[in-house]
Amino acid sequence: MMRAALAEARQAEVLNEVPIGAVVVKDGQIIGRGHNMRERFQDVTYHAEMLAIMEACEKLHSWRLEDCDLYVTLEPCIMCSGAIVNARIKNVYYGASDPKAGAVDSLYHLLNDSRLNHQVNVTSGVLQGECSQMLKNFFREIRRQKKAARKKRRAKD
Repeated sequence: MMRAALAEARQAEVLNEVPIGAVVVKDGQIIGRGHNMRERFQDVTYHAEMLAIMEACEKLHSWRLEDCDLYVTLEPCIMCSGAIVNARIKNVYYGASDPKAGAVDSLYHLLNDSRLNHQVNVTSGVLQGECSQMLKNFFREIRRQKKAARKKRRAKD
C-alpha cells in the first residue's frame, strides 16, 4: 500500500507540488487517494492525507473511518494528525520522518495522546529510503532552479 502512496507522490511531483502521497485502505482495498495540491489550488488544506481522507469519507458516506488504515509517504503534520484522530483511523503507516513539521513522532505525538478521544496505532519508516529520497530530490531540484534563476538575473543586470 505504501507503493500506492508513492505513486500518488509522483503525481504531485509531476504537478510541481511537494511529492507527498497518501491512501486510505479498508479491508485491503484503497478507498481514498490523495497527493499534495496546495500550490495548484492555493489552499493550505490540500495535503495528501486530507484529500485521501475526504475521498474515503465520501466513498463510505461517513466521517468515521474506524476500520481504515492510512499510508502516507511523509509523517503527518498537526492539521492532518487532527483529521486522522477525528476520523478515528485505526492505523497509520508513514515513510519519512518530518523533523520540521511532524506531529506523530518528531515534534508532537498527537496520534498517541491519551488526552484525546482516540489513539492511533503508528508504524514509521515504511519504505523510508524511497519516500525520503523522493523529497530530497525534489527540493534539490528546486534549489538548483532558484540558483539558476538568480544567476540569470545577475547576468541580465
